[in-house]
Amino acid sequence: MTLAVAINLTIVTGLVIGLYRLGRAGLPLSRRVLIGMVAGAVVGLALQAVYSASPEVISETLIWSNVIGSGYVSLLRMIVMPLILVMMVSAVTRMEEVATLGRIGGLVIGILIVTTMIAAVIGIGVTLLFGLTAEGLTEGARELAVAQELVVDQANIAQMTLAEILVSLLPQNIFMDLTGARPTSIIAVVIFGVLLGVAGLQLTRDNEAQGAAFKSFVETAQAVVLRLVRMVIALTPYGVLALMLNVMASSNGEDILNLIGFVVASYLAIIVMFAVHGVLIALSGASSMEFFKKIWPVLVFAFTSRSSAASIPLNVETQVRGLNVASPIANLAASFGATIGQNGCAGIYPAMLAVMVAPTMGVNPLDPIFIASLIGIVAISSFGVAGVGGGATFAALIVLPAMGLPVALVALLISIEPLIDMARTALNVSGSMTAGVLTSRVLEMPESAPLEQMS
Repeated sequence: MTLAVAINLTIVTGLVIGLYRLGRAGLPLSRRVLIGMVAGAVVGLALQAVYSASPEVISETLIWSNVIGSGYVSLLRMIVMPLILVMMVSAVTRMEEVATLGRIGGLVIGILIVTTMIAAVIGIGVTLLFGLTAEGLTEGARELAVAQELVVDQANIAQMTLAEILVSLLPQNIFMDLTGARPTSIIAVVIFGVLLGVAGLQLTRDNEAQGAAFKSFVETAQAVVLRLVRMVIALTPYGVLALMLNVMASSNGEDILNLIGFVVASYLAIIVMFAVHGVLIALSGASSMEFFKKIWPVLVFAFTSRSSAASIPLNVETQVRGLNVASPIANLAASFGATIGQNGCAGIYPAMLAVMVAPTMGVNPLDPIFIASLIGIVAISSFGVAGVGGGATFAALIVLPAMGLPVALVALLISIEPLIDMARTALNVSGSMTAGVLTSRVLEMPESAPLEQMS
């Protein structure tokens, strides 16, 4: 190790220690992520400027700094399977209430899923319109994701018949699938989670005590997994620091502008989806202007809190008192809208990332089969996405591997998450309230109508 490399690594170490101390001092994670992003960008640009004539110094520095970045990416990949399994089981066990409410729950969930699919289409379209791509941004990360193996896996899938592909989606050995041993392991784990949740619901009907014990176990497992996820997310400032350093030190100006373009494209997609909500409300016979006027306080709260779940009480109250939505519908729309069919986090975001990453794996993002598969997987994965900050990251960690794509770009784009997550959360809440209003209009069930009227 040369003296220059040692000095560079000392600076990186100092920045890591500084971020740690900021955390101990109580600085919010979002601000530390932004600081890590800026610090990594500044150091990366400085490396290019100072060592432009000595690229070997930059290369050796990145080898060591990437221990942090690649380690963070590995931890993100580690939590994918446990997250999918627990979230899917938990989502299905909560469906018992939907079964009780019958048509209300089915219509609410149907609207949430359809609007999420529309959001995915918008995300795909905007990404293609802006020409966004991950090429050049994830060169090092793609190596960490073992890109060549994924290309081979995709080639093997391409040679399979449709019937063979459908069979391959089913779980064969759940323990093997939990290791991600097959290209279709993600979908297999999703299916297993759904079946396990259905079995739990049947157990509850046959033996209430055992069913209650099963639900308690699922809730505990979900709490543990989410705590693990938060532990990994807590490392984000350090991972972002190293990843941005690598980007700035090894990428050209055009690649760096892709990050800025992603923010602009994301906001355009979000605005378009808000317009879609307005059109749907207008088609139902209600006033879209009045709708947005009345839900504005809820959107502002969602924007500032970045939590769909925290917005539920205000969401329900506004639907019932401001939009004349029946209480059962409002409660279901707000509750399920925080975990199912999030238009921004589970629809737009993972779709945009998949289209950006696809060219790096030799996949044509304009391929109709690719687009149809992506929309379908987005719809499936939108079940059970946590209604808290980071839900978009969870969704992307499910969608990208399911499409046979690496997740490294997820880690990199966490650096700009605070810039767009607020608007995405507001869109999620708007989607849930849209589902409530549309369900109320379709079923012609006013706020004062008793629940028994629907039986």
